[in-house]
Amino acid sequence: MTVRLDHANLAVRDVDATARFLEAALPDFRVRGTGAWYGRRWVHVGNDAVYVALYETAAPAARAGGPGLNHLGFEVDDVDAVRTRLAAAGYRDSTTPNAHPHRKRIYFEDADGNDWEFVEYASDDPAERNDYALRETA
Repeated sequence: MTVRLDHANLAVRDVDATARFLEAALPDFRVRGTGAWYGRRWVHVGNDAVYVALYETAAPAARAGGPGLNHLGFEVDDVDAVRTRLAAAGYRDSTTPNAHPHRKRIYFEDADGNDWEFVEYASDDPAERNDYALRETA
């Protein structure tokens, strides 16, 4: 059985601002659809294969240390290009020190303070890509 993520659903305060963040990070993402559900706006932003459903809420971000979404991670071809685009668009780099011979990871916060991970793999070998025995430090 093949499994892949179709979409993630994220509650945000400003669906347009979060859509702009995703479009800045991932240039092949676009707004796929918009609407309202129970009086609140939603936006689907992504490409033909995957998307993030953004649902408008006034609630505070879940990242305050309690249960809830910590971050979403996207595999990309070039994390340095993502870093350049997001920094140029004014988003905060929240990357913690990490180093691994087979992957590079960066983190950025969107306008709501949600953390997003972008990872670039330097190997096609799953044993190397998923090696957790190697200590990730700067």
